[in-house]
Parts: sequence; C-alpha cells; structure tokens
Amino acid sequence: MMIAYAARTGTRRNLAALRAAGWRLMISARGAQRTEGFRYALDNGAWMSFQRGEPFDAAAFERATARLGPDADWIVVPDIVMGGLASLRFSRLWLNRLRRRRNLHGKTFLIAVQNGMELRHVRHLIGPRVGIFVGGDTRWKLATMAMWTRLAHERGAICHVGRVNSVRRIRLCAAAGVDSFDGSGVSRFAKALPRLDRARRQPDIEGWLSELRP
Repeated sequence: MMIAYAARTGTRRNLAALRAAGWRLMISARGAQRTEGFRYALDNGAWMSFQRGEPFDAAAFERATARLGPDADWIVVPDIVMGGLASLRFSRLWLNRLRRRRNLHGKTFLIAVQNGMELRHVRHLIGPRVGIFVGGDTRWKLATMAMWTRLAHERGAICHVGRVNSVRRIRLCAAAGVDSFDGSGVSRFAKALPRLDRARRQPDIEGWLSELRP
C-alpha cells in the first residue's frame, strides 16, 4: 500500500483524522517547522517560493535540514520548478552538498524530475539512497510517472508523486506502482480524507490501467 503524506497543518481536528488514518506529514522548508508528532518527509520549499513568485530560499532550507533533516523519511533535493535540465544541474550541486553533511549521513534524498527531463538524464544519479520525486505540470506528471517509477525500482530506489489530491490521481499512482504521494487537500478539508484514504487502501488498479496507456 502506498504511503500517503499530507501537507503540514496545525488544525487539531485534521491532524487527528490524519493520525487515525495512518498518514504522514510533508513539511515544507518554507513552512512551520513542526512535526506534530508524525513521521514526515522534508520538502525543499521550492514550490512555495514558485507560487509566491520568489527565488528559492536557501537559508530556510538550510535551517530545515539542520533541524528536521536527520529524522525525515527523505528529503527533496532543491530544484527549480518547471526548470527542466537547469533544475537538474541545480539539484546535482545540492545533492553533492547534502551528501557531505554529517548530520544527514545515510539519509535518502529525492531528485525532482519535471518537464524536459528524460530517463537518460537522471538514471546515473538514482540508487538506494537517491530516489525520484515526480513534479512537473499535471499532464506531464500523469503521463510519465509510471516510467519514473520503473526506473526508480530498477535502481533500488523509491518514487514519490507530488500534488495528488483526488481519487483519480491516487488510483493512477497505484496503477503506476508509486511508493508514496502527497497532497494538501486533506490538510485543509478533513471530510475529504475518508474517500481519498479508501482509494489508497483499495485501489481499483485494473480499472485505471488504461489511463496510463498512450
């Protein structure tokens, strides 16, 4: 069963619902640095900066990795949203820096793939401690996530898909063999959690395989 991460929230009712359903938190380097007692993954904050029209906040990411990095399930390596191969070059520089951090020794890092990237561009980077975070725009993400998952699993790595907020997308992730996903919908609306969690636990994979075919 896929692991589900929800964007970090401070709402007690929503946190209680997430905890009962066995979801984890996705904590952004640009957000509140609180785990609320959950298992969690650490996002680099690039998406939030992109939404606000701001440059990547390296200082915020450094603070987040120092404080929360050692206990995170994994860390998303800094990227440039919709940056194509320029983003990959940026991520490679950061990956080298992060691997040298003593407090992050043995941690798992995820490289964000997005529009403009192909398997050949990232294959050599992927391995047991370096997985794949599928970003990009929605159309590209849905069309390529099965491909990225296969690559990750061939290399002994995990594959995660970002911005998954509907039953349809959860089922598509399951059909693709994705290891985990995250979304913000359940963090804002606790009433959405039951149907999304049912889709995670009981995906109708066969019925959705056709969605992944060209």
